[in-house]
Amino acid sequence: MAFRAGRSRRSAGQMAAWPGRHVAAAVLVGLAQVSCSSDSYLTTASISPTASASATTTRLSRPTVPTQEATAVPSASFGAFTNGIWDSAKAQGVSRRTFDRAFAGLTPDPKVIALTKKQSEFVKPVWEYLGSAVSEQRLERGGRAVTESAATLTKVEAAYGVDRRVVAGVWGMETNFGSYMGSSDVIRSLATLAHAGYRGDFFRGELVTALVILEQGHIDRDGMVGSWAGAMGQTQFMPTSFMAYAVDFTGDGRRDIWTSTPDALASTANYLKKHGWETGLTWGFEVKVPKGLTYGAGQQSFAAWSQAGVRRMDGRAMPARGEARILMPAGARGPAFLVTKNFDVIKRYNNSDAYALGVAHLGDRLYGGAPIQAPWPTDDLPLDRMQSVELQKHLAAHGFDVGEPDGKLGSQTRAAIASYQERVGLPADGYPSVTLLERLRRSGNGRAT
Repeated sequence: MAFRAGRSRRSAGQMAAWPGRHVAAAVLVGLAQVSCSSDSYLTTASISPTASASATTTRLSRPTVPTQEATAVPSASFGAFTNGIWDSAKAQGVSRRTFDRAFAGLTPDPKVIALTKKQSEFVKPVWEYLGSAVSEQRLERGGRAVTESAATLTKVEAAYGVDRRVVAGVWGMETNFGSYMGSSDVIRSLATLAHAGYRGDFFRGELVTALVILEQGHIDRDGMVGSWAGAMGQTQFMPTSFMAYAVDFTGDGRRDIWTSTPDALASTANYLKKHGWETGLTWGFEVKVPKGLTYGAGQQSFAAWSQAGVRRMDGRAMPARGEARILMPAGARGPAFLVTKNFDVIKRYNNSDAYALGVAHLGDRLYGGAPIQAPWPTDDLPLDRMQSVELQKHLAAHGFDVGEPDGKLGSQTRAAIASYQERVGLPADGYPSVTLLERLRRSGNGRAT
């Protein structure tokens, strides 16, 4: 459930309905890239057991964070601010004893302020991200974890109808199966961010909710640790998401996502179920796409994809029911997947195609699934921020509407890319790459080549 502080990048999930009748790339083709700077992330195990990675999200547990910097402030002002939280906390049922203990001796955390200012200019290709997601070390640790928690995962799947493989994948991506949940004092981090006015009033609300969690006794003050921006527990819930979705699966009266693996896994399954997970429907799978496939096919039944010549990479038959769309996270030259609405439910946890693929693929691998079969186009690197701005300017010069060139490659830019590709006879996959940028550079202003 990690979100990246710093620049905001529109996700591929926002491009499901691209504008323009002649845009051939209505197929969902995402960047699926993540920053190379692990310090700019909230959780600490999404890329490796000791380094964090994830991507921007647009949900309650991980809001999209605008490009905004928090400002360091004097401790005296900080004390006045925390005292000013009392009325809101009291109204939510927090006792004076809990309140005073939470803030006793508390000072702003300068490391949190510094982390809000980090903005990485470089991106990690999706194949590197996924390679880290299913590293040998992670698979080894995960294999032990799912074996030890096999009974719990079975019970959670039966209770919520969410595939145990996906629940295990989230667990692995967020905290490397509970091995590292962050070491920051959640109250101190949230108070620092709230006092600095980072993201408006969002962190103030999270801070008050964290006090409610302490008041209700789900965790003690010293045990409330997490990421530098307040994500908590084995599957990294923000306080408001904890209150909305965390469950007491063990029946001991506490929703303990820190030390109780059953509570943590059941809370994750509950979150996914509440956000639309359809029991019995796959998240998706890798496929072989025939040459000449019309990229504008969009969402359609598995039977229709089969009739169009799309085949599962594992050779199995298509599911008898359900609909899916094509996802090509590295463009037409890379692996292709058919993904369903359950893939989008995973993205409600973290709104990134790379993250959702990481969760799904990791879960599959933990239960004996094969590695991704098709080769990645490792010679065609993704764009950094400055290159993305340049790409947008070239597209605008060719007459395509990309809005203000800002380096954020959202649905409008990808629609423009697809239209340009269609014009010049390229596969209209909407994928921005160095190769595409070089072609636009050679084309000049408005001359298609």
